Amino acid sequence: MSAHTVARSVTVLGGGLAGLTVARELRAGGYDGAVRIVDPEGVPYDRPPLSKAYLEGGVTVEKLHLVPEAWYTEYGVELIAAQAVRLDPGTGSVRLADGRDMVTDAVVLATGGTPRRLPVPGGDLPGVHTLRTRADADRLRDVLRPGTRIAIVGAGLIGAEVASTAVGRGAEVTLIDTVDPPLAAAVGPEMARVLHAMHPAAGIRVLTGALTAITLRQGAYVLRVDGEEVLADAVLSAVGIRAGTELARGAGLATDNGVLVDPQQRTGNPSVYAAGDCARRVLPHGGPGPRTEHWEAALHQGQSVAAAILGQPAPAPQVPWFWSERHGSRLECVGAMNAEGRTVVRERDGQPPVFFRLGPDSTLLGCAALDSPRLVRAARRMIQSQRPTAAEALADPAVDLRGLPR
Repeated sequence: MSAHTVARSVTVLGGGLAGLTVARELRAGGYDGAVRIVDPEGVPYDRPPLSKAYLEGGVTVEKLHLVPEAWYTEYGVELIAAQAVRLDPGTGSVRLADGRDMVTDAVVLATGGTPRRLPVPGGDLPGVHTLRTRADADRLRDVLRPGTRIAIVGAGLIGAEVASTAVGRGAEVTLIDTVDPPLAAAVGPEMARVLHAMHPAAGIRVLTGALTAITLRQGAYVLRVDGEEVLADAVLSAVGIRAGTELARGAGLATDNGVLVDPQQRTGNPSVYAAGDCARRVLPHGGPGPRTEHWEAALHQGQSVAAAILGQPAPAPQVPWFWSERHGSRLECVGAMNAEGRTVVRERDGQPPVFFRLGPDSTLLGCAALDSPRLVRAARRMIQSQRPTAAEALADPAVDLRGLPR
């Protein structure tokens, strides 16, 4: 398919936000060819609430849907509840697990990832939970009752969110991680310490150490953490995901902890794209950049795929942004909190501090804050503008960032 030829059929393998965004943006851009979304779970749904509001019980299945079910009929997007098991880019053939074959002009790999199992003896015992799908959340919710002892291994975003939800449901939570504080690489060490301190304040036992084994004793799980025993009625592995690269590797496409793509999410085959948690962009110097497992990144990558299929320019790059919730507070982080530079702290009476990352040339590179959406939006605009900013202005709570030059 040449750069000026629009595919007459597009098959999206994966029904998360990235996959759904491709279909939605194609139709919004006037695409009138066939569009299919293939996913074992059927109707695409939003995953961030699985560790928070849905796990808590405050969000219904219908509220998880990314678009109303009627949208697919209205816009002629076919949903196929099946697992794709093989891709042949040369012929455009997609083989499904039930033996069906589909032929398509363009394929979008939006295959996400699978949770990592705990790499210790007993890490695969029945009842050691992971959280990636709605069914996972349903099973986990069933065990989160008042008095239930749950051990969560991994205190990153998912582990911390589940810990917050679990203690809110009356469970006794032990949160285990090898790093103190977790998330420093994502939000900077200063904000990471603020976040991690929220757990013991909420009644969660925090344990720093390496898990070495899980065994069963009289119906309970026994976790060995640096020689210490932790007893639990349930265990959650929250140690990240493995990118869904199986189809790409089977098709001979380049992978390296993700499906390698260019800035418009194209793989080495011009008729195959990848977006979302499974994708990893190749940087201008030729090496792969990081995989970005965040909601907004999946949205933007889906938009880039649709633009490429339609022959339109790629959307303008956005400053990276993500959010999380724990213990009634909302974290937002924008930009790069570990880029070269220094951290500037804005202390605020009665509120958590805000942390900025200021580059050597005085340009703002990152911002991490709790419950401060307007401030984060202003910081994002400042990062985008790349104008020098005085550290004193960032540190002064009386200075409204929205009034600074852009």
